[in-house]
Amino acid sequence: MNIEILRSICSALPHVTEDIKWGDDLCFMVGEKMFCVTALITPLKVSLKVTDDEFEELSGSAGIIPAPYVARYKWILVEDINRFTQKQWEHYITQSYNLVKAKLPKKVLDELR
Repeated sequence: MNIEILRSICSALPHVTEDIKWGDDLCFMVGEKMFCVTALITPLKVSLKVTDDEFEELSGSAGIIPAPYVARYKWILVEDINRFTQKQWEHYITQSYNLVKAKLPKKVLDELR
């Protein structure tokens, strides 16, 4: 996994935009809401939203911690990007996208159609 593969996975999802926030964080968003964040510095670390059940399981495993500032919303920080295969990355990124998109206001969802 590298930044270009991450960008490719995120950009393949519908209505995704990118923005740089806080100086050096590349944020992938749907409807102006973040679903995946990575710092533009090395080593590559990625934050994303997971389900409630996965949060408990994943945040206690090697190479993954609760994401600073957003752990209460069930976000994890993957500190060891080799923790997941590319297929797993695709799953978790798509899932994060869908979890965030599902919480968007109806008006925003209608604009995305």
